[in-house]
Amino acid sequence: MASHFKQPEDEGRRGHARRGSSAPRMGGNPRTRLNTRRGGDESYHAPAGNPHAAGTPRSADAHYIPVVSGAPVDGGRRRGRFAETDPYDLSGRRSRDPKKRAGRIVSVVLFVVGIALIATAAGMWIYNQWRYHEQDVLNERLATYADVSDNGTTPPQVDWEGLKAVNPEVVGWVQIPGTVVNFPVYQAADNEKYLYSGADGSYAIGGQIFMDCDNTAPGMVDGQTLIYGHHMRNGTMFKTVSDMTNQEMFDSVSTIWYVTEEATYELQPLLIYETDASDTNARQFTFESDDALHTYLTDLLGKAVAKSPEAEELIAQTSNVLTLCTCNYTHGDDGRTLLVCVPKLAENE
Repeated sequence: MASHFKQPEDEGRRGHARRGSSAPRMGGNPRTRLNTRRGGDESYHAPAGNPHAAGTPRSADAHYIPVVSGAPVDGGRRRGRFAETDPYDLSGRRSRDPKKRAGRIVSVVLFVVGIALIATAAGMWIYNQWRYHEQDVLNERLATYADVSDNGTTPPQVDWEGLKAVNPEVVGWVQIPGTVVNFPVYQAADNEKYLYSGADGSYAIGGQIFMDCDNTAPGMVDGQTLIYGHHMRNGTMFKTVSDMTNQEMFDSVSTIWYVTEEATYELQPLLIYETDASDTNARQFTFESDDALHTYLTDLLGKAVAKSPEAEELIAQTSNVLTLCTCNYTHGDDGRTLLVCVPKLAENE
């Protein structure tokens, strides 16, 4: 039965056996053959020309194919016919190929630059959010100087002395009930100061609401009083004005309050139109007569993107208007949106 057990043979012997190797057969006792195959017979030698036949020790790297060219084989000799496929050699060292080294450097640089850009963008976003927060804090603090009704049926009650203590350049207060528009209005010697300056003189990303420097203070004296405010992307300041280009939003606003220390004006939207920063016609403040003002407003009516259904009647009966101006982004950074408001007629009160 012992002859039915296959003994472990090395690959070389099996290969020679399959090809009809001339290795001599061993006769005699099967147990003797088994012991001899295990190395008991020191006199057994491989056939000539077959150094890896049974009984002959093989080199450890006889059938080893190196992954990286130049790996030591066959007693220290190097084989150069294998292409390099790994940036590391077998000892773990990086390849010295200049092209691969340059590729690694470029990859590292790109990775570092990418991380730096992400960190910069995140830092800028956090910084902008903080500046918006500071603007909101400023607006909330100023809002405490006026009491406003919940439904907008009564005008804001303003603490003028308190406001002047913060900044004596305050000239009025503007409110659109039901919206975020509820701000003091300032006027400086130019139209630059309050673009990014808070009432207390600190930097503010949204600045303050301010009247054109060429208007007569405290407003509603000239044929047209022009008040500016930023269109903030977080919905504050004069963002509401920009939204009123939508006719439905326009129709939802029935009252605009403008209050000065001497007078209170209840107004209503007449029309809203869009233009650009180079439109000098938008800054026309005085008119030779009421008829000249009416002609001016009728021309604007032709440019309106939203308007009152009573626009022509309102124009015919007005002597001055209050215009709220803000930026829009449909025409790039130079876009402007202007909401023209007229005093309410007695029969509409």
